[in-house]
Formats: sequence, structure tokens, C-alpha cells
Amino acid sequence: MSRRRKNNGRKINGILILDKPIGLTSNAALQRVKRLFGAAKAGHTGSLDPLASGVLPICFGEATKFSQFLLDADKGYQVTIKLGVRTDSSDAEGEIVSIKPAGHITEQQIREELKTFEGEIDQVPSMFSAIKHNGQPLYKLARQGIEVERAARRIRIDHIDLVDFQGRNVKLDIACSKGTYIRTIADDLGEQLGCGAHVIELRRSKAGPYDLQDSISLEQLEQLISEGGHQALDTQLLPLGSCVVDFPELQLPESSAYYLRQGQAIQIANTPTEGWVQIHHQDGEFIGVGEILDDGRVAPRRLVNS
Repeated sequence: MSRRRKNNGRKINGILILDKPIGLTSNAALQRVKRLFGAAKAGHTGSLDPLASGVLPICFGEATKFSQFLLDADKGYQVTIKLGVRTDSSDAEGEIVSIKPAGHITEQQIREELKTFEGEIDQVPSMFSAIKHNGQPLYKLARQGIEVERAARRIRIDHIDLVDFQGRNVKLDIACSKGTYIRTIADDLGEQLGCGAHVIELRRSKAGPYDLQDSISLEQLEQLISEGGHQALDTQLLPLGSCVVDFPELQLPESSAYYLRQGQAIQIANTPTEGWVQIHHQDGEFIGVGEILDDGRVAPRRLVNS
């Protein structure tokens, strides 16, 4: 007697830019989106804390092959920091560890201290981060009252701009490299000002090529499916190649595309001398991404299963 293969969901391909709400973990948001789409395969590209909102790219189907490029991409954040109160987690959910006067802090002082964060700096990750120590996430150890030594990591701050300063609240706009902990910036700023500080609001405004203008909320997705079903939801998916639009583009004739799809490195005229490239068929179809070898050939690295 033959068994029918269980239907585990729709096989859809594309990228959704979710505006994750406050209060949900990134995984919980992913599961809600996956259920709404009835998708067989989906994954998010970089966690946002429950207290944070904003841009969370979700990859469906073949797009999951390219999720690493979004994990490694630069990020942007809008953050509001409260001066005068330091917490153990450097955010509003933590326990207060110190309260100091902050009414004397001036806008000029803040601007001067912000300059020290610009460019490449070494940052010690928070104990409330998801970095693992002997297989355990640091935040789990922190909740047990355990603190371990953390090695500093090299990060890059492209800009850190003061947007608003009202009372003890400091609003910043930050563009940074992957692996930057905004809570640590808030804590370090507070220590440099001598008053302590913590994050009270955090919103990711950008992830790689995507920003808030590309995003859609869970409520909007639920309304779309109630009005037009899965077909209406699918119109919100961005193409697979949209996550690597910053890579140089190569267009291949059919013969070259054939050999590349067989896993062979190919020689193409006028290619970059190094790095990653996005690869398209001459008719515009996105094939995948490749890497330039030392001899100038293009080697396939992530290809769409067509």
C-alpha cells in the first residue's frame, strides 16, 4: 500500500520585509508569517529583541539560500536612550543598577561623546546578547546571575547622529556593521557621560538594501489574506535577487548559464577582479550568486533551483 506524501505547505519563493512589532521574538514573528502564507519553508535573517521593532527580512523557499548575505549586511537603527538610569541589561527590561543625576548633561556634551563611536571600534558584547559561551547563550547565564568574560569585537559605525534631545531622552540614528549591539552603545555612552543610560525604544530602520518603506506589518498581512487570500499575500514578496542588488551584476548567455548551473566555473569578459557577483540570464532571470576566482573565472556559490 503506497503512502501519500504529507503536504507541509506551499512552495513559495521570495523575500518579505516584515515590520516586526514590539513584544514578539523574531522566531515568533517568523512562525506567524509562515502560517499566514502557508509556506513550506521560511527563515528570518537576524534576530531582533522582543522590545525592538522594525525591519526583519523573512526568506521563503529558495530565498533561504541567500539569507547569509542579509545576516552579514549593514544595519540601521533608530534608538531612544534614557540618561541617568543604568540597568543590568542596558534596556528597559533589566534591573536598575544605578541612578545618577543627568539634568546637567548638555546637547554639546552628547555630540562630543558620540564622535568617539564613529568609525571602527572595539565593542564588548552585552551579557544579555545571544552569543554563546560553552554552548549556552549569554542571556541565559545572565538571568542566572552569572557573568563571564567576553572578548571585544571589531565593529563599524558609519554614522551616529543626534536626532532629538528632550529632558533625559536622547534619540539617535545609527548606521552600523553587522554584530553591533545598540544596547552596549547606550550603556557606553551613559558611562562616558558619567550618568548611566539604557535603551527605552529601539527600531531597526534598515537591513542591507531594505528599509522601513519596504516593510509590512502583521496586521496588514492579516487584512490582506482576509480580503484576497494567499494570492494577495504573495504580491508582497520581493524577488530573490533583491537581497544582493549591491553586488556587481553579470548577464550570461544561455551556453554560459548552462555550464554554471552544472557547478562549473566559467570565464566571462569584463568581470570584476574579485568578490561576489549577482548572476542573471540574458533574459533577466536571476540565477544566483558567484565568486570571482584568482584566475578571473566566476564560480557558482548559491544558485536558484529552477
